[in-house]
Amino acid sequence: MKLICNQKILSQKISIVQKAINSRTTIELLKGILLSTENGALKLTGSDAEIRIETFVQSEIEEDGKIVLDAKLFGDIVRKLPDSFVQIETDANNNVHIYCENSRFTIKGHSAEEYPAFSDVEESEMYSIPQELLKDMIKQTSFAISQDQTKPVLMGELLEAENGKASLVAIDGYRLAVRSCSIDSFTKDIKVIIPGKTLVDINSLMTGEGSINVGFTEKNAVFMLGDTKVVTRLLEGDFIDYSRLLPKEYNSRIKLKSKALLNSIERASLLSQSERNNLIKLSIRDDAMVITSNTDRGNVYEEVSLELEGEYLDIAFNSRYLMEGLKNIDSEEIYIEFTTNVNPCIVKPVDEIDYTYLLLPVRMSSNM
Repeated sequence: MKLICNQKILSQKISIVQKAINSRTTIELLKGILLSTENGALKLTGSDAEIRIETFVQSEIEEDGKIVLDAKLFGDIVRKLPDSFVQIETDANNNVHIYCENSRFTIKGHSAEEYPAFSDVEESEMYSIPQELLKDMIKQTSFAISQDQTKPVLMGELLEAENGKASLVAIDGYRLAVRSCSIDSFTKDIKVIIPGKTLVDINSLMTGEGSINVGFTEKNAVFMLGDTKVVTRLLEGDFIDYSRLLPKEYNSRIKLKSKALLNSIERASLLSQSERNNLIKLSIRDDAMVITSNTDRGNVYEEVSLELEGEYLDIAFNSRYLMEGLKNIDSEEIYIEFTTNVNPCIVKPVDEIDYTYLLLPVRMSSNM
């Protein structure tokens, strides 16, 4: 292999494929990046057992070839090189020579013949989604993905589509986030579980401009973003029937400014020293909500104006969970709907965005 490419572009592309590399893998070659020449460009591939990312670097190819390089070492070297052109050359002993202006590196590579082969994924039926829309859907749900490895299905998000309406759903046992919208390209019904890490990686790759193409096979999801391709293994199992968890009616509903509520809760949580002790009490009355928190460090009182429909209520929440939901609702005003102080509440925007955040309350103790 012998080629020349731009240092800055190469560094950016290495960062993209490194998202798929798990340094804890027991397969040594999967700690590396596969470099190969294809269609007059340098192709970079990073993978673990669950996800594969491929991207291309426009290059001047003098000799075709392929080699596997340690991802961290290669990335660190290229990142530190001058902003110029990089020449990469291999020899018969799998040594890789990297030249850039006055810098010279020779590092040991591994034969690409031993790099695990991956079956290709049919891309004939791809669905186009506006990047800005998909970024919003991921942002507004991914924070509620479970981190409990004993429940692997909940470490992903459910993507379902029916009659052109798509929903992205995350649940962790304490809260549920659902973002729905119309996507015209979804002409078939879809129901798949995508790993949460993959969605977070996809979100970081999108600029918010243009569209991203998405396709599915029986076991994989494929995302095409310009010259970058992400293939991820779908999670197997049955996702929770989340629609049964959503209350069909409420006894109290309040309308209030989301920013004012968020600011008050952030101040009220300053006295908490740990997540377990991060509790706040909400006392809902005619035209105001009183937010209080009592800890060993002291107590705090906050008051937020609201419009009440229904009954008075005293209820308690983990403040972090409530704040995370509020931070991801892009609406000036919100509704919060309650049934009782031991049943889940529903937070949703007043505007027409189809978003629902369900949160379980915490049982109140006598000293709250």
